[in-house]
Amino acid sequence: MVSREHKRVGLHEKLQLLRSITNSHALNDTSIIIDASKYIEELKQKVIRLNQEIACAQNIVLDNPLPMVTVETVGRGFLINVFSDRSYAGLLVSILEAFEELGLTLLEARASCTDTFRLEAVGGEDQAETVNAQVVKQAVLQAIENCSENSEQE
Repeated sequence: MVSREHKRVGLHEKLQLLRSITNSHALNDTSIIIDASKYIEELKQKVIRLNQEIACAQNIVLDNPLPMVTVETVGRGFLINVFSDRSYAGLLVSILEAFEELGLTLLEARASCTDTFRLEAVGGEDQAETVNAQVVKQAVLQAIENCSENSEQE
């Protein structure tokens, strides 16, 4: 008899947990399970929609293999991430020269220039008012474009 009571209490606790997870306001067990089923269907639809968005984003990247550049303001400096599907001769030097022209001091950097080009850099600067993240991004994109044009001419 005690075992049956433990099972009933355990089942009730699990249904209440399911009720709270699914934000159900149902009071009886059947309604809680129906609400949970609807919640699972909503999650499945979200997964399908997110997978479609990912596929669309991947197609955009494949159709338009432009370099990806992100620049975030960090204190009085910037966190710069660059990814390009191609690495060009002199690309790293060109980007570092762009930093120098902007008055950015390279504090830390990691770069990979084999088949693709990746750069993660932290740059600080003395005149925080004169340079913003958009200016840094444009300078990096311009350096990449100049480098790719020079490589195509060779």
